[in-house]
Amino acid sequence: MSSSIPLIDLRDVKKQYINDGVATTVLHGVSFAIQEGEFVALMGPSGSGKSTLMHILGFLDRLTEGAYFFRGQDVSRLDDNALTAMRRDQVGFVFQAFHLLPKSSVIDNIMLPMMYVGVPRSERRKKAEQALDSVGLSHRTDHLSNQLSGGERQRVAIARALVNNPSLLFADEPTGNLDSKSGSDVLQLLQNLHTSGHTIIMVTHESEAAEHAERIIRIRDGLLVSDARDHARRQGSIYNK
Repeated sequence: MSSSIPLIDLRDVKKQYINDGVATTVLHGVSFAIQEGEFVALMGPSGSGKSTLMHILGFLDRLTEGAYFFRGQDVSRLDDNALTAMRRDQVGFVFQAFHLLPKSSVIDNIMLPMMYVGVPRSERRKKAEQALDSVGLSHRTDHLSNQLSGGERQRVAIARALVNNPSLLFADEPTGNLDSKSGSDVLQLLQNLHTSGHTIIMVTHESEAAEHAERIIRIRDGLLVSDARDHARRQGSIYNK
C-alpha cells in the first residue's frame, strides 16, 4: 500500500472564515498524509473542524494557509474550474442523507454522474449495473429509490459514488440515518471496498463506526490530537497491509 508519493499530503493547513468583518479560525494548522488504499476515519465532536477539513480534502472548499498536495500536485491555489474538475474526476461522495433522486430508478440514479464526465450513453448502463452488483443490489435495478430501505439507499449512494472509479471515496456520517443492522451492513461494505483496493475517508463522530477503519485521525478545536493505526477488526475481519 505504501508509495513514495502520498495520495494526500496536508502541510500545516489552516482555514479561516470572515463574516461581517469578524475572522473565525476553524483549522489551526493540520498536517498528515494518506497513502492510496488506506481506510481512514476522521473523528471529532461537533465544531471540531472535521467537516471543514473534509470539504478541503474533497475540493469543495479552499484552505487559507498551508499546502495541500494530491498525488504530488499542489492543489492549494487551483482556480475554481480546476477544483471542479478535480472533484468530478478524483472524488466520490457518500452522504448521511443519501441525496438520491426519489422518483428516479436505482439505475438512473447511478448513471447520473457518468453524464458529467462524458461516458458514452451506450456504456452507462453496463457500468451502473457493475457498480450496483458490487454493493449487492442487482435485484433492485429498476426500483424507484424511494421504494428502498434506508440501508439499500445508502448502498445505492455508494454505487453511485464508485461508478466513475474515483481515486478517493468520502463517506460523511454514512450510518447516521440507519438502524444498527443496516449501519453494520454499510460499514462491512466499506471494509470490503477497502480490501479490494479503494481509498476511503469516513467522517464520523461514532467510535463504533470508526473502529471499522484501519486508522483513526481525531480532530478537536481545529487541531489534530491523535493519529492511531491498526485497530482491532470486528467480526473477524483481517487486513494485511
